[in-house]
Amino acid sequence: MLKHLYIKNFTLIDELDISLYEGFSVITGETGAGKSIILGAIALLLGQRADSKTIKQGAEKCVIEAHFDLSRYGMQAFFDENDIEYDADDCIIRRELTAAGKSRAFINDTPVALSMLKELGDQLVDVHSQHQNLLLNKQDFQLEVVDIIADDAAQLTKYQQTYTAYQAAEKELADLQAAIERNRENRDFLQFQYEELENAHLIEGEQEELEQRSDTMEHSEDIKSALYTTDNALSAEQNGVIESLRSSLSALRSIEAVYSEVGDLIQRIDSSYIDLKDVAHEVSNLLESVDFDPAELDQVNNRLDRIYELEKKYHVDTIEALIEKRDSLHQQLQAIENGDESLDEVKARLSALEAQARKEADVLTKLRTKAAKMIENEMQNRLVPLGMPHVRFSIQLTAVELGVNGSDRVSFLFSANTSTPLQPVSQVASGGEIARVMLSLKAMISGAVKLPTIIFDEIDTGVSGKTAEMMAQIMKEMGSHGRQVISITHLPQIAALGSVHYKVEKNETANGTTSKMRQLDADERVREIAQMLSGSDVSEAAIQNAKALLKN
Repeated sequence: MLKHLYIKNFTLIDELDISLYEGFSVITGETGAGKSIILGAIALLLGQRADSKTIKQGAEKCVIEAHFDLSRYGMQAFFDENDIEYDADDCIIRRELTAAGKSRAFINDTPVALSMLKELGDQLVDVHSQHQNLLLNKQDFQLEVVDIIADDAAQLTKYQQTYTAYQAAEKELADLQAAIERNRENRDFLQFQYEELENAHLIEGEQEELEQRSDTMEHSEDIKSALYTTDNALSAEQNGVIESLRSSLSALRSIEAVYSEVGDLIQRIDSSYIDLKDVAHEVSNLLESVDFDPAELDQVNNRLDRIYELEKKYHVDTIEALIEKRDSLHQQLQAIENGDESLDEVKARLSALEAQARKEADVLTKLRTKAAKMIENEMQNRLVPLGMPHVRFSIQLTAVELGVNGSDRVSFLFSANTSTPLQPVSQVASGGEIARVMLSLKAMISGAVKLPTIIFDEIDTGVSGKTAEMMAQIMKEMGSHGRQVISITHLPQIAALGSVHYKVEKNETANGTTSKMRQLDADERVREIAQMLSGSDVSEAAIQNAKALLKN
């Protein structure tokens, strides 16, 4: 429930700070006084996009803030999911606009995206303006009304999950059919490519090994020369390192008995002697194994050239990528061979999903048919007292192809008298009749949807007298049971039934035109309603009439 509204520097409003209450309240004021400005400010709070032109001329910043009581509406889940502090007794929504065009939104002082503000706003306030009567032209709105009364949200969600899977299977089948058709057209080419790669007998790691062997053979002379030099330095009989170490060991061992200090040197030289003999042996073996074979080099290079040729042809740079390409081609050829089996499998799954979707859509249809009868009866009961004694209201459910909301098309049919056949309500109802139909629908669904606040903006267009009073009674009834209904009206019959009465006024000041809203006391309320009855010249008769309306 909206319990407090603060507006600063918004179009003609310097500053508005006003409390609001549960039940049925009314807002009156002359045309152009600024009632639409207040609705515009509330719309911004509910997530409507901002325009810096709405900031009061000369001001740097505009602030709109509202306090809500959520204690009876079980909305904590929204705050928990979005990591926002939850205060059921005082939820604060604030919107700030700057002259530079910046906009910021807050929920309980937490900065939020505009989309999140709109998501919360949709759960807090329903603003019904005259243009919303055009919703009666839209079949999705009519279907939504039936679904609300049918209370079929769980079944609709279940159906939509199946329908989504059904659509995915349809796309999968279409994609598979297209792929098989393309592959069949290219089958010979794919087969040629696969056989080319298969006959190449590709082996992982082969390319690197061949490149290493090729490099080694091309430098075999340099390798043999380096190994020969090393072998000679280590193993030559006259001045080789190993022979020199052997001589050194013999000399030191001859004096070890008389000069023990050389014992450690003998051990170290002996260790080096053993290591170098082992090294010399390995060098000798390598020298014998290095043998340049031009025929083998040609063979290696020819194999590498073939691999490079295939890599260039298939736009890859590794032999592993060629193997992956070969395997992919094999899978495509297998898919062509097994295409009919795959198609049959997807078709069977699609058929099962379609059957399940139709079954769940039928359940929706039954729930909607039952709800439609309830709506017809209740609308009849609501519209007759609103000055339409011969009204007929019917809901037509027509079977259509499966869609996101099931297999039903809903049409609201209407006739205001017995001589006119039932036709779509938007085509035959007058402005006043549509207003009464929409009010009746809102009253009916307000019991099913626990919206804290409902605002009617001049829904009384095209009605007067007793009918206006009955419309006011409906709004007053909607404002019971903890709900809040606010009606912006030009009719005294409606204004008189409000529990709280606000007036919007426009004043000319030295700084320009300003608009404000204030709560009327009892005497001010009598005079306001009297003025609505008689115009600017308030007569005593009008005052007495206003008192009678208020008393009734």
